[in-house]
Amino acid sequence: MTLFLSFAVFLAAAAVGVHAETHTIHFDNRCGFGTPTLIQGGNVLSTGGDYTVDRPIFGAIAYLQTGNCGFNGERCTLIETTLVNPTSPGGGSSTDISLIPPHSFSVTSGFGYYNGCDGAGADCTFQGCPTAFYNPDETWKQVACQANNVNLAITFCL
Repeated sequence: MTLFLSFAVFLAAAAVGVHAETHTIHFDNRCGFGTPTLIQGGNVLSTGGDYTVDRPIFGAIAYLQTGNCGFNGERCTLIETTLVNPTSPGGGSSTDISLIPPHSFSVTSGFGYYNGCDGAGADCTFQGCPTAFYNPDETWKQVACQANNVNLAITFCL
């Protein structure tokens, strides 16, 4: 009986470890037009619905496809994100708004973390907004989060 109980506890711990990290990206499109688009590594992950995974999300991009955007958000306001549980101090998730050419302001856009780092985020409500990247070296504009299992809400037409 003790061997069986030990094995059962081991299996339960292993099952929990498999799903130890989870993240959701949620879209709120208030524009009345366009399609929220989430892409990672050339793959479309979502066209408006919540996207949830039981692993980190590295280097994903999101934008509102209005018909004027390229596949990677060219000519549109871009939100870039990595959602990952921190493994060391200073590690973890990072999200930003990019207007680095060929990206350009298209619709008001913003993001905010939830289920951790609540209230941390950024909005871009006009061309020239100070919260967006215009050059690749403006790394201080990234919004970091060092919470486990953090989620991200992206809003268009604030």
